This record gives sequence, C-alpha cells and structure tokens, in this order.
Amino acid sequence: MSKLTVNLVEPVFTTTYRVIYGDTDAAGVVYNANYLRYFEIGRTEMMRAWAMPYSAIEELGCVLPVAESYLRFKAPAAYDDLLAIATSLVEVSKVSCRFHYAISRCGEGERPVLLAKGFTVHACVNRQGKLTPFPPVVLEKIEAILEKGAASQQNG
Repeated sequence: MSKLTVNLVEPVFTTTYRVIYGDTDAAGVVYNANYLRYFEIGRTEMMRAWAMPYSAIEELGCVLPVAESYLRFKAPAAYDDLLAIATSLVEVSKVSCRFHYAISRCGEGERPVLLAKGFTVHACVNRQGKLTPFPPVVLEKIEAILEKGAASQQNG
C-alpha cells in the first residue's frame, strides 16, 4: 500500500470532460494512461483561468515538463461518462510546482463517484532543458493561487 497522499486544497478548479470511444481499451474502460491526459486537461484549464495559458509561459522561454507523477485508481470510467476533473495547486518553489487531482464520474442526478486521484510535479526548464527559475510574472500569478487558498482557510 502506498504512503503517498493526495489532498485537494482550496481553491479547487473543476472542469468536465466527456469520455470518447478512443479513450477506452479492449475491456471497454478508459485506458490507464489517459488519466494523466485528464490531469493535463484539468491543470491546463486551471492555469488558463487563474494564471496564464501555457502558451504564454512558453513565450517567456519556459516549459513545464512532468518531473514526477502518481496515480491511484479507485473505479473505472467508460465511454460517454461525464468526468469532473478537480485540480488544485498545492506547492510552488522557485523552480517547480505540484498539482493534485481528483477525477469523478458525475452523471446527471447521481452522486459523484471518485475514479482516480493523483498528483504531478512540474519543473521549470528553459528551451535547452536546463532547470531555471520561473519568470517573475509566472511565479507571481501561480503564487497568487496559493495565497487565495490560504486566505480562504483563514476566513473559513
């Protein structure tokens, strides 16, 4: 049993995704590696909504490759399931950041069912692949997400 823990922290960004047939395997369930794609969807949409699009970060000369990932499966998803991808930023340093995720099936009128949870850690690297600090504007925007969560905890 893994000792890794995944807890979403405020603020939590949620987006939805409808499973397409091409996401499934011969058993009729979502192929395991697609959950990392779903994490990417959640992270990308969160960054677009609350910080800046990845394309803007890349224009500043940085890319954010996955340096570490963890995924814990709880239940399978299938074709045409509507998924809720909940994403939270939980940690930021000068050169990396960590996101946590929870993916649930969210059928209309049904209680959500947790399907998978996990995390990704991203390094900030330049175009030559060398670890580099986040550009100040990027660091400011992603730290603001953490500060928003800290403020809500103090007020809650």
